Amino acid sequence: MSLEGLKEMSTSLGFEVPNWEQIYEMLLKIAEKVKADSFNPDIIVGVCRGGWPPARVISDLLDNPELANVKAEFYLGVGETKGEPVITQPVSTSVRGKKILIVDEVADTGKSLRLVKEHLMERGALEVKIAVIYYKPWSLIIPDYYEKETPLWVVFPWEIRETVKKLMEKCEREGRSFEEEKRKLVEAGLNPRLIERFEREISGEFKS
Repeated sequence: MSLEGLKEMSTSLGFEVPNWEQIYEMLLKIAEKVKADSFNPDIIVGVCRGGWPPARVISDLLDNPELANVKAEFYLGVGETKGEPVITQPVSTSVRGKKILIVDEVADTGKSLRLVKEHLMERGALEVKIAVIYYKPWSLIIPDYYEKETPLWVVFPWEIRETVKKLMEKCEREGRSFEEEKRKLVEAGLNPRLIERFEREISGEFKS
């Protein structure tokens, strides 16, 4: 699938919905890969916002409490992107002369991760490696560590409400029903009661 196709996806969009336990198992394997590579980062940098949960777990699994964050904004909605990402929150600590492990949830276009790596190198980082849970086959960069490759849109447990809202907004803009997207989310494993709860909440926001 091309990046252009990704931007225009609507009813053709497919989902993957990992649960917390599956994510933890994948992060365990990523931590093992980092250790097997004999890479001992001085600082783990989570990419805001999706990279925060996996960065915290990787911090625990590597027994490394040195956590920092950086924010690169890219996505407008589900399957919709800006042309280029921008750093909107610089890395929160000094990285000069340090070995850095960037952690994010997914390498999609790869643009934001590439930008974050460049940002850290510009700030004097000695060595920078990237770890993600999921890797998309069209990504401009291949992460140093990842656990699963998928062409699907991944819905993580920490972004369910946001995903439902973005999909509802997208459907409203396109003049179509949310029901088809809801059906695919449920088929992918998302709890229908959660979808219905958030749909009610968000519908109320639309009306207010």
